[in-house]
Amino acid sequence: MNIIISWFCKIFLAPLIKKFFIKEIKGLENIPKINFIVVSNHQSHLDELITSYICVPRKYRFIGQVDSYGGFKKLLLYFLYFLGDVIHLNRKSKESRKSVLEEAIRSLNKGYCLIMYPEGTRSRTGEIQEARWGVARILLKTKAPILPVGIKGMFDVLPPHGKLNIKKIVEVGIGNPLFFEEEREKAKGLDENSEEYKEILQKITQETMKQIVVLSGQGINGKD
Repeated sequence: MNIIISWFCKIFLAPLIKKFFIKEIKGLENIPKINFIVVSNHQSHLDELITSYICVPRKYRFIGQVDSYGGFKKLLLYFLYFLGDVIHLNRKSKESRKSVLEEAIRSLNKGYCLIMYPEGTRSRTGEIQEARWGVARILLKTKAPILPVGIKGMFDVLPPHGKLNIKKIVEVGIGNPLFFEEEREKAKGLDENSEEYKEILQKITQETMKQIVVLSGQGINGKD
């Protein structure tokens, strides 16, 4: 999303999101002045409203899947993705997954913020699911920190395949930015297919998700 549209959202849409959905938001002071990677749990299509609320009025981009819809829904999705400058991901294509990582890295290096949901898809239960390593791979290729965000309540506002219930019940926690400087240093020069590199990816992912669990007041798959 370019800076002009982002400012438009900041002025006209952000107040509406706060008025109708957000009950409480903590940690706004943790948002860094440099660009960052917002990493959040994913309960609803409306999570994008909350993560966008955190990013505006900066320029930022999403990674959005394009492999689940057809017909009119697909046309509408592509139109919205065009407006939001969303990076298209076909989860069924290895080539698409690779190109998405490359585009995400380029965007961060150009000063954009990036919004990612490491669970890969919306939770069907409201509980946090196991995360994938894409966030960690992008972090190691850029200087941008991870900004962990926990969202609670959006599942009750619009669950997957459910109806919209406009409620001011959403609680948002924003954690301290995570730089993983030690992991970045260790990863330099390593073969990305090596076990040592994979262990670094796993550590970054686990530490990030631990923060999100705490911030959202939930456990992974119902576990504390």
